[in-house]
Amino acid sequence: MARQSSPFGKMMFGAAESSAWTPAADIYRLADGWLVKFDLAGVRPEDVTITLQGTQLILRGVRRDWFVETGCQQYCMEIAYSHFERVLTLPSCLDQLHIQTEFRHGMFLIRLFTEGTTP
Repeated sequence: MARQSSPFGKMMFGAAESSAWTPAADIYRLADGWLVKFDLAGVRPEDVTITLQGTQLILRGVRRDWFVETGCQQYCMEIAYSHFERVLTLPSCLDQLHIQTEFRHGMFLIRLFTEGTTP
């Protein structure tokens, strides 16, 4: 399935200019908040930080190449290993929302929900 690019999409779901790679994201509106999924295959949970700032969710981290053996020589490198940053702007303030995170099968799930609701 081809993805279309538009100026609106770049404004709403922009990526940091300096990142060597930018993780893809899916955003879902829920009755009690938001569900944001990031494609973070190969990233360790301890290498990721999340910041909520006004209407922005900021994800930063690093993907490292943990599987290089001594003496191996590079033949083909298609996977980006480096620091990353992704800034998503949502249509409402996120500061008062609670955060629940989970890594599942290479996906990083972030659930943002209001106090008193069970995600």
